[in-house]
Amino acid sequence: MRSSRRPLLTLLPTGTPGVGKTTLGKELAQRTGLTYVNIGDLAQEGQLFDGYDDEYQCPILDEDRVVDELDEKMSEGGVIVDYHGCDLFPERWFDIVFVLRTDNTQLYTRLEARGYTGKKLQDNVQCEIFQTIYEEAMEAYSKEIVHQLPSNTPEDMEHNLEQIVHWTEQWMKDHN
Repeated sequence: MRSSRRPLLTLLPTGTPGVGKTTLGKELAQRTGLTYVNIGDLAQEGQLFDGYDDEYQCPILDEDRVVDELDEKMSEGGVIVDYHGCDLFPERWFDIVFVLRTDNTQLYTRLEARGYTGKKLQDNVQCEIFQTIYEEAMEAYSKEIVHQLPSNTPEDMEHNLEQIVHWTEQWMKDHN
């Protein structure tokens, strides 16, 4: 269960790679004063890996070490965690989870522009088609805190930012 005694909220923007989590998370941190943590960067800085995946051409995250590394910071609150998965994090960490969703054609183009090819490209697009991250979030967290947001256009991004900032301000009023 989430800790209601935390003075600052914590949130998780998640979704398939390429949906806009990092852009949203960084901008939210600027607008709200919350601390932004990108799990990929955290893992890189602390070498929190458990091998290398040759097929996907990327390091394998050591999920236990990541959770251990972040646990104290998360108990204090005031954190935005950016990662494309969500079921590795304890439910108590988050007050709200936003699953960003993008049209498959746009996602394909975005991932291609990042250099994704072959199986890695196809699997990530299929992940979005089959709502894999949304289903993971619904299984890992209380359904009341999981919300899907469209992330296709700059207008979607701005609308999402405004909504989340408003929600954050209301949460702070209600919990302090």
